[in-house]
Amino acid sequence: MAKSFGWVILVAVALGVSACARGVSLKSQSEMLVDQARWTVEMFKEGNSEPDQAFRAALKDAQGIVVFPGAVKGAFIVGAEGGNGVLLVRDQNGNWGYPAFYTLGAGSFGLQVGAQSSEIVLVLRTQKAVQAVINHQGKLGGDIQMTMGQIGAGISGATTTNVGADIVGFAHGAGVYAGASLEGAVLARRNDLNQAYYGEGATPQTIVRDQRFANFQADPLRLSLAVN
Repeated sequence: MAKSFGWVILVAVALGVSACARGVSLKSQSEMLVDQARWTVEMFKEGNSEPDQAFRAALKDAQGIVVFPGAVKGAFIVGAEGGNGVLLVRDQNGNWGYPAFYTLGAGSFGLQVGAQSSEIVLVLRTQKAVQAVINHQGKLGGDIQMTMGQIGAGISGATTTNVGADIVGFAHGAGVYAGASLEGAVLARRNDLNQAYYGEGATPQTIVRDQRFANFQADPLRLSLAVN
């Protein structure tokens, strides 16, 4: 029962993030999210911190990437985190495909206080990780069985301790927050955004694997990932 209740809480956090964008059409939301994802990727690529350098190294051999350009954390004893993002995957020729839309939700309990807005990038280092994200929507480290690397905004993040991880996380943040973790975070498909961006029938599988959809508005994001 406790596990089921926790799942409900996490899904509610993930899907509740979209409420902040009411009044803006889904098509506009999706286009803005793709633009913001490109800015996030470029920021990570141009930074000089140790996590930024580790991100650039990880990107060279990445099989896929999930970019959350505006994840928001808030906490007072009970913490919550959420944000919309995009998944992109390399094809057999090493070219980056078009983005599929996801939302992130995470909840935690404990002594914590503060608020923070951050950019989070998950580098999918193996096909196992890519398939898990496409085929399932569930908890990282739970329903999606894989090893998570560290996520941090300082020298403690993205270190060599992540060498064997299927997914390595990187984050930039502004604000004050303690006790954050994405272990147990929910990844959920945003097929409303997928269809607003591409048309009827657009899902992560048909976009990323079947390559049935394209939107040239995403080409700058794909190019920013291709140039190392």
